[in-house]
Amino acid sequence: MPATTALRRSLAVIAALPLLTLAACGYGSQAKDDGAVKVAAGAKKIDGLDSVKIGYFGNLTHGTALVGVNKGFFQKELGATEASYATFNAGPSEIEALNSKSIDIGWIGPSPAINGYVKSGGKSLKIIGGSASGGVKLVVNPDRIKSLKDVEGKKIATPQLGNTQDVAFLNWIADQGWKVDAQSGKGDVTVVRTDNKITPDAYKSGSIDGAWVPEPTASKLVAEGAKVLLDESSLWPDKKFVITNIIVRQDFLKEHPKAVEAVLKASVEANKWINAHPDEARAAANEQLKADSGKALKANVLDPAWKSIQFTDDPLAATLDTEAEHAVKAGLLEKPDLNGIYDLTILNKVLKAEGASTVDAAGLGTS
Repeated sequence: MPATTALRRSLAVIAALPLLTLAACGYGSQAKDDGAVKVAAGAKKIDGLDSVKIGYFGNLTHGTALVGVNKGFFQKELGATEASYATFNAGPSEIEALNSKSIDIGWIGPSPAINGYVKSGGKSLKIIGGSASGGVKLVVNPDRIKSLKDVEGKKIATPQLGNTQDVAFLNWIADQGWKVDAQSGKGDVTVVRTDNKITPDAYKSGSIDGAWVPEPTASKLVAEGAKVLLDESSLWPDKKFVITNIIVRQDFLKEHPKAVEAVLKASVEANKWINAHPDEARAAANEQLKADSGKALKANVLDPAWKSIQFTDDPLAATLDTEAEHAVKAGLLEKPDLNGIYDLTILNKVLKAEGASTVDAAGLGTS
């Protein structure tokens, strides 16, 4: 098969793959609003909208959204316009919902954001803000793997072929000088694509020797006796890399900029509150996880997982471009044209009003 054909098929495979999920509800499930914030008397609808539909994952790396829902930040800023919520199990499902106008704005990882933008020829979405960095680790069975060099020859799980963590692990493997076929996962290391929900059971059964996974899956494995061998943040400049962004439908951005501004203001306020009140924020995120999925995380998983995630308004655009380069290097993606994927104009307006530093798009959009 010609190389270009293989790469196109790889891109198609990645575009069809769901982003990792952990404790999420089903596709399109309606998140529960705890009603903590009531609409103020005399409040008006923003842009004449009855509602703004917000999507996110039941995932700690989507903590900004979890806290924003739980503490009522979104509803407060939207006034008499209802903040409605939907949770998702998969990145492609959220992109599909965005394209079908089932949601207007969403929290999502870098891989599906890239795929959604590229597949639409740059017409479907814009990244309008950052949300989180970090929260990804290589955790291993300490009886089988005692050092990084011991990973060679072992079976290591990633959430899915072509997802953000899978690409990161394949890139790390290549940096060690080892060879692995990206599609099959076979080579000097065996990459076992495993849904995060069953990875802890796979570890307990001994069918994998470790995993390159996000939180809280990493901390769930540690609770089962695994040890952290590598924190992915150590591989990035300033130990920061994008794990969650905020996206919006381009038509919604054009038609309802005031509503977008309200959601971004709520996001900035939520991140500020998270960073100022880490213990309360952790509890609020866990409370929302329970409301959305029916199950909260135990303290021995929640606490270390939360500590490894940095919440930031900066989309860390340069790292998204690097992650795309890693996918190309692994043979999973043709070089994408990401020019224009960002529009940070409204976010920077909000940040300026808050007296905070503005952020840039690393040459990939309007800053």
